[in-house]
Amino acid sequence: MITMQIKLVILGMAFLFLSACLGSKPHMEQGKLRFLALGDSYTIGESVLVKERWPVILTEKLESEKFFFQSPEIIAVTGWTSDELLDGIKKTQPKGSYDLVSLLIGVNNQYRGGSEKIYAKEFKLLLQKAIAFAGGDSKKVFVLSIPDWGVMPFAEGRDQYKISLEIDSFNQINRKITSELKVAYVDITPISREARKNKSLGAKDGLHPSGKMYHLWVDLMLPTVRNILKPSSGK
Repeated sequence: MITMQIKLVILGMAFLFLSACLGSKPHMEQGKLRFLALGDSYTIGESVLVKERWPVILTEKLESEKFFFQSPEIIAVTGWTSDELLDGIKKTQPKGSYDLVSLLIGVNNQYRGGSEKIYAKEFKLLLQKAIAFAGGDSKKVFVLSIPDWGVMPFAEGRDQYKISLEIDSFNQINRKITSELKVAYVDITPISREARKNKSLGAKDGLHPSGKMYHLWVDLMLPTVRNILKPSSGK
């Protein structure tokens, strides 16, 4: 018969083994790169599957190039304007530093007829926060231009030409600030406008991009992201 003392020893060993197994996941995450994506519906991937969100597609493609990431951390909600993203960051309080930070915001400022002057002020604050999350290194941050929702079926019956002009105006603002803060800029707006003729680039809701369009965005941003990551990888 097994004595009580032996039983306690066996139970203790089993507990240690279980603890080691449960603790293996955080250990496996050590050494992996961290990616923070800031934005709105385009970043959270409204109307597409999680695997079709562009931050997820990006990290999966980078993994095939030996850049191994933790799951992307996304602070984004459909409908958010620049001020709402600022509030969302304040509530979430992400803990840096990150190896990669992205920012895509402004479409809802334009949609709601928001002030360009206020957008400029808030975008600069957001980009400064993004740089801070990257450990103060602007070279680890990249900005995506605002896509043109005016080409989507949702915009039919509206002044689509006016929408496009306003999107361009907001993009001039964020591009200028991005350049001033020495951050990389990726212009995805031309790709978004291809949805006017190619309906497969739009999601079923008639407003947002499909997974196919997000893949095109990622293909465009990959060279920029590689340049960001190569110094830290030693390549």
